[in-house]
Amino acid sequence: MSSGESAATAGNGRPARRLAVLSCMDARLDPYAILGLEPGDAHVIRNAGGLATDDAIRSLALSQHLLGTDTVILIQHTDCGMSKITDEDFAVQMEQATGRRPEWTAGAFSDLEMSVRESLRRLEQSPFLRHGSARGFIYEVETGELREVNSP
Repeated sequence: MSSGESAATAGNGRPARRLAVLSCMDARLDPYAILGLEPGDAHVIRNAGGLATDDAIRSLALSQHLLGTDTVILIQHTDCGMSKITDEDFAVQMEQATGRRPEWTAGAFSDLEMSVRESLRRLEQSPFLRHGSARGFIYEVETGELREVNSP
């Protein structure tokens, strides 16, 4: 390794802090800045809503079992677009735009804390993830504050 190069950035893909972050893809969120991280510190997985979908769990399982992460931080946020739609309305919109309804749901939610708890529950119940390693947070876009949501 050259000077200034950490093990995390030396080409092996292992995050220096053994941390994986699942966050909403909203452009107002910068998981690195929110958590005080540097490149190479964590794997960051982003999707609409920061939901623990099957695909997010797949990425987290790879992160844990192949690349050594042992903690998952889940970040959802206030003023999320996923709380402003319904699954049915989105499915109808997709059908009108494409002629087909999606086989998946958007994952809309009306209660942000409940959504965080549900994603934490999915992470904890997945047989593919290490249990007891997930923590959930809500990022307040209005204030920049991060507050923890207790597990279900």
